[in-house]
Amino acid sequence: MTVKKRQVTGGVDTHGKTHHAAAVDQAGRMLGDQEFPATAVGYQQLLSWLRTFGRVVKVGVEGTGAYGAGLAGHLSTSGIAVVEIDRPDRKTRRSKGKSDPIDALAAARAALSGQAAGVPKTRTGPVEAIRALRVARRGAVKARTAALNQLHGLLTSAPQTLREDLSGLTGAALVHRCAELDPDESTLTDPVHATTAALAAIAARITALNAEIAQADRRLRPAVARTAPTLSSMFGAGPEVAGQLLSTAGDNPDRLRSEAALAHLCGAAPIPASSGRTDRHRLHRGGDRAANNALHTIVLSRMRHDPRTRAYVEKRTKQGLSKKEIMRCLKRYVVREVHTALLADFAALNTA
Repeated sequence: MTVKKRQVTGGVDTHGKTHHAAAVDQAGRMLGDQEFPATAVGYQQLLSWLRTFGRVVKVGVEGTGAYGAGLAGHLSTSGIAVVEIDRPDRKTRRSKGKSDPIDALAAARAALSGQAAGVPKTRTGPVEAIRALRVARRGAVKARTAALNQLHGLLTSAPQTLREDLSGLTGAALVHRCAELDPDESTLTDPVHATTAALAAIAARITALNAEIAQADRRLRPAVARTAPTLSSMFGAGPEVAGQLLSTAGDNPDRLRSEAALAHLCGAAPIPASSGRTDRHRLHRGGDRAANNALHTIVLSRMRHDPRTRAYVEKRTKQGLSKKEIMRCLKRYVVREVHTALLADFAALNTA
């Protein structure tokens, strides 16, 4: 077969500073492998190198949402089909070893065989902007939780006089009171004054984080509402939940071929767990756990406040289902609504 007629599939093992590429022919035979810098020039060199073996059909890239994002964008812009590759599991690595050439070859063969067929996110639209804002908010929320735990832990072991002074206060009132404490800087070797200074410092940090989270919410709320009005109007889907579901779907939700694909991505697709005369399904522990948590929030809200959902729960309880099984069913129904809402919102965006 001449080089011009040969169809080539590439595979790339991505890293922070370098990418290792491998090329295979239609039969999966290795044509070559080489390392390139993870730069714009390196992306061009990698694609040119693949094209020396023939016509590039598609390229499997590891980590298209992290180290491989730049390369995936360059390949897509150049008209090359990009496939998202999962890292090899432990069993494969134990049997075949681990190295950049091995991983790149495995990526190429997974893309060729169709074992890997996921379409990466484009990361060029409003959803990527929402994701970036949510990264900052999520970090602030995590830091606030850690600071609150420190505050309560320090208060538990504080000297008796301080504990009595702050007893009965909780939540925002406790933070506000601790922020008003005025430690004596000249006697910080004394446990009472040192603990007072520590409580005041932690409370000031919590106050600053509260302001940062509030600012993030002010930025996110209108962005999510403009991007996904249908999704935002769903019962139980506030800005944080809608933002997470948008981030999971990406700027190109057409990559989710069906509602079943979205359910699988969110970890809400039931997995068969039948044996003998027992016919049942179990929880799917894979997928995007943050998206699964967003579905969980919607389901909890509806179980508490939505009459239709409460009636469904009552009916299924009488049929012998446990609460976990009922919630699993409800998550699957919610995914159907989310999929329809996402398609409607992005259709409106594309026609606007």
